Amino acid sequence: MQTPKSLTAYRPYWAKRFGVAPFLPMSRAEMEQLGWDACDIVLVTGDAYIDHPSFGMALVGRLLEAQGFRVGIIAQPDWTAADDFRRLGKPALFFGITAGNMDSMVNRYTADRKIRSDDAYTPDAAPNKRPDHAVTVYAQRAREAFRDVPVIIGGIEASLRRIAHYDYWSDTVRRSVLVDSKADLLLFGNAERALVELAHRLAKGEKISAMRDLRGSAFMAPPDWKPDESWAELDSSTVQDQKVGAGETAIKFLPRASRGQTVIRLPSYEAVKSDPVLYAHTSRIFHLESNPGNARALVQRHGKRDLWLNPPPLPLSTPEMDYVFGLPYARAPHPAYGDAKIPAWEMIRFSINIMRGCFGGCTFCSITEHEGRIIQSRSEASILREIEEIRDKTPGFTGVVSDLGGPTANMYRMACKDTKIEAACRRLSCVYPDICPNLDTSHAPLISLYRNARKIPGIKKVLISSGLRYDLAVRSPEYVKELVSHHVGGYLKIAPEHTEAGPLSKMMKPGMGAYDKFKRMFDAASQSAGKEQYLIPYFIAAHPGTTDTDMLELALWLKRNNFRLDQVQTFLPTPLAIATGMWHTGKNPLKRVSASSEDVAVVRGGRQRKLHKAFLRYHDPKNWPVLREALNAMGRADLIGNGKKHLIPAWQPEGEKIGYHRSPAAGPPQGMAARGASRKPRNSQ
Repeated sequence: MQTPKSLTAYRPYWAKRFGVAPFLPMSRAEMEQLGWDACDIVLVTGDAYIDHPSFGMALVGRLLEAQGFRVGIIAQPDWTAADDFRRLGKPALFFGITAGNMDSMVNRYTADRKIRSDDAYTPDAAPNKRPDHAVTVYAQRAREAFRDVPVIIGGIEASLRRIAHYDYWSDTVRRSVLVDSKADLLLFGNAERALVELAHRLAKGEKISAMRDLRGSAFMAPPDWKPDESWAELDSSTVQDQKVGAGETAIKFLPRASRGQTVIRLPSYEAVKSDPVLYAHTSRIFHLESNPGNARALVQRHGKRDLWLNPPPLPLSTPEMDYVFGLPYARAPHPAYGDAKIPAWEMIRFSINIMRGCFGGCTFCSITEHEGRIIQSRSEASILREIEEIRDKTPGFTGVVSDLGGPTANMYRMACKDTKIEAACRRLSCVYPDICPNLDTSHAPLISLYRNARKIPGIKKVLISSGLRYDLAVRSPEYVKELVSHHVGGYLKIAPEHTEAGPLSKMMKPGMGAYDKFKRMFDAASQSAGKEQYLIPYFIAAHPGTTDTDMLELALWLKRNNFRLDQVQTFLPTPLAIATGMWHTGKNPLKRVSASSEDVAVVRGGRQRKLHKAFLRYHDPKNWPVLREALNAMGRADLIGNGKKHLIPAWQPEGEKIGYHRSPAAGPPQGMAARGASRKPRNSQ
């Protein structure tokens, strides 16, 4: 893997003389107080502006400020006209557009396509402060405001919609967001490297139309464009047992070209929209070309133009992570919000992000598509300094750090033992179907971090609230003992997701053997510490590959283990996820795809999705009628009755709710085992 230019190696832009802003300005009055006559860069976001590194716009804004640029923020603008996009005047260099820390459709709608009544990223949780497909709408309005200013889109919504993708809410395959937004450039993933380089090159006078070499970028190009004649194109626009589609051309692969000078042609937007097999094939190729050490460029025809994707960005080093997270954040919402409560801020104000990325490869999760599989960790010293900053600067801090985590709590500083092997690897997961022997799974750095965090004066307790990868944890009894003895606040989140082999194989999740082993270790450590503590397992209903029988077996497991879940998660097909490809196509992109390849059972109908969700809440009387009907149809009427061996009773209460109180052995109280009920914001720039 090539050595990239460090984020700290650039000569600062001339405007660095203005110094550090207390908050990045959101108004002309604030700009005037800073002595600015214009912004070099204006960032537009669908979230409220909270100056904290867990919020993507704050992170990239402070990073660009540290490079010497004058950065303004337009947060949650009125998108019905272009006027609000002129609020800070014409930016000298570019507009940077993001939907915020979440895809706007995931933010606004439930898995049942119902609009949410609140928005955790908005003051007082007010709904409807951002449009559907916010990146597209914001980019179009920014272009209307100043037609000659380059428009750059990024963040998680742009990342997950960078090629033709299935959109669950419209139930159709949509074009790349770059096409619909008409932006000049799309930066995907954690885009610090590309964004800093782009800003400096634009500042030197380079045209945005000439920037075709940035890793982690996507752009539109004329048909069959390539950087120079040495590049070769590998045609993957068809599958083995299908004919070449209309408008597709088989292009000869030139073997003399190096891997770094090869572009793979994906099936066109028009092809994947009309052919589920080609969509699934595209999903497979896309995910196989995701390792920054060996990924090739991708190209996909959209109408008469090509969408070109450069290889993914190179991960940040530990010193660079320390630099980014150590910038002078105010660690608070912008004063313009007054006393309004912003739930996402309240949730993370006392927590710390210690790493990014995830090598788990869970097919339903979008972390890998956005942050990548390579773990990027901060140093222990950097994390301990942030704990001290929270203690000294954050109002309301009582001495309890609410989380030291990230996408997964216990992948901190884990990496491949050999960088050459890592650069050549094509696996979609380092831990499925088994933990790779080349993966260093040592928890020693994390144990050291926990112990030293507890020693900081004024720190009463450090909790771990991020989800735990228990198949890794069981390899370190010392870590489990350390965690359970000192860092569990009564409940610990883990995510088996299911109990049955069929759905687990489509999720790329381990079997329940690892869960059982971890539970024994957890219970033993809790008992040794003299604490009554519970695991909170998360499960997904209606995931691709799940049958009614699978959900029944999961319900029986829940009953045997005295779990009564409150809120539960039904599978939500998010853009570009492998499981979304399964859900849309009925094919399995984890294997080579063809018209005759493996079919995947998909729960698409609303009635069956509700049934699968009802199995997870077998204890709720409102679900008993549908469960009785299903059990009779499945030939399992033996599970209906009033004994301990039965799943649900034969009787139905008349208009009355049945209350449940928890005995000491009954697991966590209702409401605590809510899959996805409280997703923490992590930087998603």
